[in-house]
Amino acid sequence: MSEIHWMESFGGFDDFLIYLGISATLMIAFVAIYIKITPYHEIALIRAGNMAAAYSLSGTIIGMAIPLSNAIKFSANLIDMAIWAVIALVIQLLVFVIARVALPHISEDIPADKHSAGFFLGAISVAAGMLNAACMSY
Repeated sequence: MSEIHWMESFGGFDDFLIYLGISATLMIAFVAIYIKITPYHEIALIRAGNMAAAYSLSGTIIGMAIPLSNAIKFSANLIDMAIWAVIALVIQLLVFVIARVALPHISEDIPADKHSAGFFLGAISVAAGMLNAACMSY
């Protein structure tokens, strides 16, 4: 039986760091875009203890992380991953648009800390992310 060297365990570490760095950058870009398109300031609301904003933004981040993780897992290369990540980003941004159609007052309800509105937006973001990810696993 051949001896396994501990260095073999780190064989893909450079690729890991590249994918982690790119996916973290994409996630940061998504959150930055998302908080720019919403008419309220999630971070300030969360710092002030607004749970509706916390539910909403947390669900949105999870909803993006799910398809982003699938884009990493099923992509052929970094370009492929980035393309699928951008598709996921667009779909997750559309979720907010859909939520505004379904609940026209959501833009006022979340700053007013109406938990149900924040939870609804967070939940549909996670659901959309799950469906988005499943569709990537061709």
